[in-house]
Amino acid sequence: MANVQVILLERVPKLGQMGDVVKVKPGFARNFLLPQKKALRATADNKKYFDSRRKDLEANNLKRKQEAEAVAAQMAGFQVVLIRQASESLQLYGSVTARDIAEAAATSGGNKSVKIERSQVELPKPIKSLGVHKVQVHLHPEVVVEINANIARSADEAEFQAKGGVIMAETDRAAQEAALAQAAAEAAAQALFDKPADDQPDAEQPPAEDAEKK
Repeated sequence: MANVQVILLERVPKLGQMGDVVKVKPGFARNFLLPQKKALRATADNKKYFDSRRKDLEANNLKRKQEAEAVAAQMAGFQVVLIRQASESLQLYGSVTARDIAEAAATSGGNKSVKIERSQVELPKPIKSLGVHKVQVHLHPEVVVEINANIARSADEAEFQAKGGVIMAETDRAAQEAALAQAAAEAAAQALFDKPADDQPDAEQPPAEDAEKK
């Protein structure tokens, strides 16, 4: 099916700025741009309507942008904490989605709790492992803030990760311990090998008494 033309009512990433007439796939227009009121079909009547409302639309967009920037400033260092079960390899039994992050934002941010919509959370694919994951939140088409999604098995583990700690998988921990033990053994052997000859007992040196008798 041929692409359709629409007039953008706001900036749409990778598509265009407010007022641009662009071609998009019919499904994208029908399922996203039009119902979200981000665009109008590029008909003659709609072009006239946009031209007559352009100043109002630009003023409204500026106001929403300023409000979003104020929220972004408040969200500096913001994180959401999600407690999930996981295997010894740190893989989740399930996954964390954009909806989960949006819901957690209202409860796990402490004094900075904010209300965000699932559609504002940019998550190309669900999170399937423990750890602190960077997530972008689109507060406005021109305002994006990055938050941390702290996925842990307990509150203590989440606090540890929030302070910069890294949870290791059991298999990785065992391998690391084995490597450290081997390195210590090799270091001890090397130290013995490098010990100066003066520190070694001289088997051919006669006892002091025998030397005096001679």
